[in-house]
Parts: sequence; structure tokens; C-alpha cells
Amino acid sequence: MQVPVLGELSGYSGRVLEALRAAGASVGDRIRVVKDGRALEGILMPRPVLGDPDCIVLKLDSGYNIGIRFEEGTVIEVVGKGPAPAFRKPEVPAARPGLPEVALISTGGTIASRVEYRTGAVRPALEADDLYALFPELEEIAVVRAEVLYALLSEDMRPENWTGMAERAAHYIKSGVEGVVIAHGTDTMAYSAAALAFALRNLPVPVVFVGSQRSSDRPSSDAALNLLGAFIAASKGPFAEVVVAMHEDMSDRAIAIHRGTRVRKCHTSRRDAFRSVNAPQLARVIKGQVQMLTDDYVRRDKDRELEVLPKFEEKVALVKFHPGFNPGLIDWLVESGYKGIVVEGTGLGHMGYYCLEAVRRAVKEGLVVCMTSQCIWGRVNMNVYERGRDLLLAGVVPLADMLPEVALVKLMWVLGSLTDDPEEAKKLMLKPFAGEISPASPIKTMAP
Repeated sequence: MQVPVLGELSGYSGRVLEALRAAGASVGDRIRVVKDGRALEGILMPRPVLGDPDCIVLKLDSGYNIGIRFEEGTVIEVVGKGPAPAFRKPEVPAARPGLPEVALISTGGTIASRVEYRTGAVRPALEADDLYALFPELEEIAVVRAEVLYALLSEDMRPENWTGMAERAAHYIKSGVEGVVIAHGTDTMAYSAAALAFALRNLPVPVVFVGSQRSSDRPSSDAALNLLGAFIAASKGPFAEVVVAMHEDMSDRAIAIHRGTRVRKCHTSRRDAFRSVNAPQLARVIKGQVQMLTDDYVRRDKDRELEVLPKFEEKVALVKFHPGFNPGLIDWLVESGYKGIVVEGTGLGHMGYYCLEAVRRAVKEGLVVCMTSQCIWGRVNMNVYERGRDLLLAGVVPLADMLPEVALVKLMWVLGSLTDDPEEAKKLMLKPFAGEISPASPIKTMAP
């Protein structure tokens, strides 16, 4: 099998590659392709490696790309030589004095990505300064101090990266910025937001996570408005919490601000994929202003002294119970030296009777075992049914209306930063630190 080249004929292989080479064509050249008596002219574009190997990609004068299937008798002629298409780094606009200073920490994800013609996929490519340059409206909002901390896809984030983000955010906060914006992939952004909500204690200013569902060089990208909304929230927001800023609905009307311990990605691809769960949406950015939607928030106060507790115990597992669940998985976690388990149980917080012995053994061995619900809205109540009471007697800790992902992050943080004593950890899991637990779930919380 011939490996596609990545140079002057990026992505092409097989007989199409041979024909292009025979014609002396390179990506960026203007070529004419004659097939079945019809001629088409355009700029030769790179071909996605995972696309049809017999396809020639042309950019027509209209600006549209088309694919032409190469067959016997197809003629290729170079009409004019040209440069290969490439990403041109934009110039960074000059910062305007007198504006609030906001730190931008880029960690990767779609908002810091662009389409890669070699594969047709999206890859981390833009540096933090690129985001500033691509969206000159930022020049009117804040003086940006930008850095690339990571260039990671969302699924590649690990607890050690949460530690790094917390420490860099703390660095900028202690240097006097009005807020911090963290560009992050959307798939695990809620985990990272929860992690920093716990790690950054006594926050004086906002820390705003922002992502996008479509990269900034794609049509209908949500990157620009999300980023602008995040900077407005970080520079003007009256709150001092870790939040997530994303589209409020499918239109470009407003950017929703969600508390970092109450947010979940609820759709794979919609621009309004994020929802506040079991709590009201904290705020929105609309017409360049921050509109608070609740009075229950921590006020901004730059005199507040930040405390950083950024360590996370990695030997904590999130386990989803299901019919036929193998309790041997719990035994394996115990034998592997795990220190905590968060169970995503059914309904009010249940597991099958055949799991009880494994749970008892785990608690006896010193693991902290906590219960959350697979239901998105509502809270666990393990006193209602017999099985819930059995699990309580086995030593399972019910976590009220805490989201399973948030419970996982919190238990990792409690065991990593606060205590290694299981009994103390159980008490701390029931103590609210960042709005992750409410005394009662609001009646109207389900998304429309």
C-alpha cells in the first residue's frame, strides 16, 4: 500500500498521485481537469487522507471546493503555478491602555483549533495570541495576557493538567488581572471547571472556561461569540467563581454563564450544548453586558486572598451501575489500590443486591464509596427504598444532587488536597465548597 505524501501533493496517493506528478502539478497550482469531454479549472487543494483516494479536489473560482473522480482517460493540465494554501498567522492588534487586564490560558480544543487539510479533521493549531488576533473585538474589551499552557484535545486531559491550570490561573490572579479565561475542549470542560472550582479557594475574580463546538475557521463557528462573551464575563462580571461560557441557544443572542460545578455538556454538536443542572443558570452575556440571573453567587472582591489547593488523587473511579453489572469490577478497584469510588446508581441511588457484598468489602478496606444518580435532574434519597437503606448501612455516602462527574472530581480533590483519612473524607464530601450541593433541588430545573 502506497503511503500518501504530505508535501507538494499532500494527501494524494495511488494512480491520482502518479497522474498529478506526471502533469507536474503541486497543491496550490491552477489546473484544468478534462473528463468525459468536460473541462473544469481551479486551484488544486490537498486531499483528506481518509477521503476517496481516487478524488481530485479543486477550489473553483466561485470559492467552492469540488471533488472529481479520477478515471481512465482523465487529463490533467497545469494552467499556472501557485503557492500551496497555508494558514497565515494574523497580526496581533495593539493593546489599548486603560482597559482591564485579563489572562487567556489556551489548553487546546476546538476553540484553539483549525481544519487540517491533511486529514480533514480538526487539530489544535492556534496559539493563544492567534485567538486574540483573529478576534480584534477583544481589543475593545481587555488587555490580554496570553499563553499556551497545553495543546491538548479535550479527551487527553488528565488530573495533572487540572493542577497545571489551577497553578497558572493562580499565578495570573496573584499578579493582579481582573479575570482569567481558559480556552478548553468542550468534551471534558465540565470536569476541568469543577476541578478548578475546588482547587481555587477564596477566589477574588472570575475564572471563565470557554470552548466551541466548531473551530474558528469553519462557517457558523461559535468560537468568536463564545470567546468575546467569556472576556466580557471575566472583565465585567460581578461574580468571583469558576464558570463555563457557551451559547445560550442556537441563535447568537446571548452567551450563557454556568457555574462550574453545575454544568454538563448535554448535546454532542449543538452550539447550545451546555446546561446548568439542578441549579439556575448563573448569568448571561447579552449586548456586551453581564446580566445576573440569580442573587446566589460569590461577589467579586480583589482584596480577597486566593488559596490554591491543586492536588488530585488519581486512584478514584466513577462506576456506572447497570443491569448485569459485574461486582468484580469493584473488587478489582479495591485490589488495585483505589482510594475512592463514585457510583452512578439508578433512580434515587440504587445498585443490585448482588453488589452489596463487594461494596461492603470496599468500605471495609478503607475506600470512600459515594452514591450519585444516573438521572440528570433531581437528587438521591437512599432512605425511600430498602436497597438504598442496605447501601447506607454498608457505608455508602449519598451525595444529594451532586452531578456524578463533579462528585468524581471532588473526591479526587478531597483525597488529594485535604485528607487521606476515609472518615474525614466522607464528611468533606457532604460539605459544599463551590455550590456543588444545594439544600433542596429547585422544582423547575429540567431543560426545555
